[in-house]
Amino acid sequence: MFDQDTLTRFKALETPFYFYDLGLLNQTLQACKTAADKYGFHVHYAMKANFNPRVLAAIQSFGFGADCVSGNEVSAAIANGFKNQQVVFAGVGKSDKEINIALDADIFSFNVESVQELHVINQLAKAKNKIARVAIRINPNVDAHTHHFITTGLDENKFGINSWQLNDVAEALRACSNIQFIGIHFHIGSQITDLTVYKSLCIRINEIQTWFEDHGFQVKVLNTGGGLGVDYQNPDSNPIADFEGYFKVFKEFLNVKPGQEVHFELGRAMVAQSASLISRVLYVKYGQKKNFLILDSGMTELIRPMLYQAYMKIENVSRQAQDSGLKAQDSGFKYDVVGPICESTDCFQKDVSLPESFRGDLFAVRTAGAYGEVMASRYNLRDAVGSVYSE
Repeated sequence: MFDQDTLTRFKALETPFYFYDLGLLNQTLQACKTAADKYGFHVHYAMKANFNPRVLAAIQSFGFGADCVSGNEVSAAIANGFKNQQVVFAGVGKSDKEINIALDADIFSFNVESVQELHVINQLAKAKNKIARVAIRINPNVDAHTHHFITTGLDENKFGINSWQLNDVAEALRACSNIQFIGIHFHIGSQITDLTVYKSLCIRINEIQTWFEDHGFQVKVLNTGGGLGVDYQNPDSNPIADFEGYFKVFKEFLNVKPGQEVHFELGRAMVAQSASLISRVLYVKYGQKKNFLILDSGMTELIRPMLYQAYMKIENVSRQAQDSGLKAQDSGFKYDVVGPICESTDCFQKDVSLPESFRGDLFAVRTAGAYGEVMASRYNLRDAVGSVYSE
């Protein structure tokens, strides 16, 4: 819920735009840092979730590292103040150009996802007379119990190296003279809310760590990835993810040897609740079977509901401000909330119970700070979506 001063400010602005609550962002980052520091854990922020400059400035100010999945993200992280030695570079399809960017930046580590990639990095590093530090991304075949579109740690996923390929990995590591093996890397999916999944991951990490040690490799870094989910249904009741519970699982079940570092790559949990997409109702269409609210934002501004069938809470903030005692489910009005794009899939949510809504009403799509602005497009030659900040 937004206070009256914020709503008054919204009314004077052209929509659509992303509104960032920087106060909540800083509270979230502090909660993450406090929980991680309790156990001496290292956190790299997943740049793909949101690379808004004000957001990156806040994250960098807390001393977090950066998890990148493209050469441009590597460059952006360093340009925005993240330390080179806190940058990791993942991705199943790193190009030669991107690898060279990361080599020139002397980043902390490449998270390598295939045996062939190991040889390519070694070749490019040799040409520059450099040693590339690598962690091997391994598929632990752990079910993240999340949407199948955002599951990444099963054998059938394209990411990482499967366990039956480990002997080939060991052979390649011994053959690559310009590679320094530093550790093992995992990532099983996104929007994970069942923390027992991470216990299963820890068990697999412990087994795989033992395999590497038995084959003569010293594992200095255990990179567990990320994936911690947030509460899309109740953003006001649960604005900050359970960082304490998340890190506690790894403290209890991960076998950490003396001198080892434990790294994490969190994105959504750090930024999702800090932003809402603010729109206006352009038209209200009443039909015999369906009522439609047509907003001035759509899949060009926020594609998650259309791409992943993701649930995101939708609020008529104009009517909630005026009729705060009226529960939406008691209003008797149901709408399909849709956008203006010339695609039938351009629908945020169907059969949403809302207060009776009118042209010009302000709407908020909540928990939009992750994979929102960063995935916006110019399809239909739309204007680029803007950003507004709380301070």
